[in-house]
Amino acid sequence: MNRRTMLRGTFAVSAGVALGPVLFWGEANAYPWSRQLEQGMNGGDVLELQIRVAGWAADSPSQTRVSLDGDFGPGTAAAVRRFQSAYGLGVDGKVGPQTQAALNALEQSDGSTAHFNWSEFTDRTTGTFEGGKLSAAAVKENARRCMYKLEALRKKLGDRAITVNSGFRNIKHNAEIGGASDSMHLYGTAADLTVPGVPNKTVYQKAETCGFSGLERYTVDHQHVDSRADLGRSWWWESGTI
Repeated sequence: MNRRTMLRGTFAVSAGVALGPVLFWGEANAYPWSRQLEQGMNGGDVLELQIRVAGWAADSPSQTRVSLDGDFGPGTAAAVRRFQSAYGLGVDGKVGPQTQAALNALEQSDGSTAHFNWSEFTDRTTGTFEGGKLSAAAVKENARRCMYKLEALRKKLGDRAITVNSGFRNIKHNAEIGGASDSMHLYGTAADLTVPGVPNKTVYQKAETCGFSGLERYTVDHQHVDSRADLGRSWWWESGTI
């Protein structure tokens, strides 16, 4: 077991950690927003909003995440304002028709996102989301949540294309390649990335603003990102804050 594998395997999850409501989309059209959302509201539509703006957690490197709790608080409002600014919308922290349209423009009809496909996140040996630490539906939902953070990362990198080298891994495949026994890849919440023409250090620095609670050091041949805090884990930025 190498040092990186040991480091990534030190964060055990207690049995029964709640993942929050699983909003698993199969074939889907744009999300049916039924009201303007603003601070003080709560509900399933607020949770969906939080998932979609989670990558806008901070303006600068910060171990900050958007809580996925269905309550529209100050952190969600701040993320909405950053999203609105990035997409040239009126910046008021409220989610009305224009902001909802921009959020829906990031969704493909199958529930994946504009610049990422399910096939990029399935296990490389089986092409499915089966055989991990969670049900296939829960793993797929975690992958969807990761996609929205990656959409934010892509935007912050100047709309540079991101290549996902590894997303979900089933338990057998993960063991065969020497992955940590409790790797975030087993839950569908992790991705290993390359961004052609962009140094990993730059990718790491931008990812520090996207709510990713797991970042592998930027000195290897890819950039690992994950959302382990969503599973109740401790934050782990291997290169620290840079």
